[in-house]
Amino acid sequence: IVYDLRPPALDDLGLVAALREQADRYAQAGNCSVLIEAAPLPPLPAAVEAAAYRIVQEALTNVVRHAQAHSCVVTLAVVDDGTSLRLTIADDGRGLPTERRVGIGIQSMRERAEELGGDCIVRDRPGGGVLVNARLPCLSITARGIEATPVMG
Repeated sequence: IVYDLRPPALDDLGLVAALREQADRYAQAGNCSVLIEAAPLPPLPAAVEAAAYRIVQEALTNVVRHAQAHSCVVTLAVVDDGTSLRLTIADDGRGLPTERRVGIGIQSMRERAEELGGDCIVRDRPGGGVLVNARLPCLSITARGIEATPVMG
């Protein structure tokens, strides 16, 4: 259970390198090129890193299992004057199923973002594929509750 909460790769490699390692594994498994685009990120709260890692992991799982995509681009950026981490995962696959049933994976991505006070929107991309757009506030948790703390880079 502990490894499900915070993947060891985050401590060993850092968020961006851990995502690149994960992307390489998914690319090999799914015959789909996966590119991670990220400027150097400032230190982020552990909860934000773990949520970002798991959201990307679930999105890439969906790309490999369902999308029949040839390529996928994952972008990370600190936005909103350093108060949020923005994740976008875009593939060129076949898009969302027409029955619009929300699967467990999509729901778990939303819940991970919402637990931190953020959001995660999954929608079809114009021209084909799926776009996952998540915003994770960079928070610090204190004894009094949750306070926003900008991260500076």
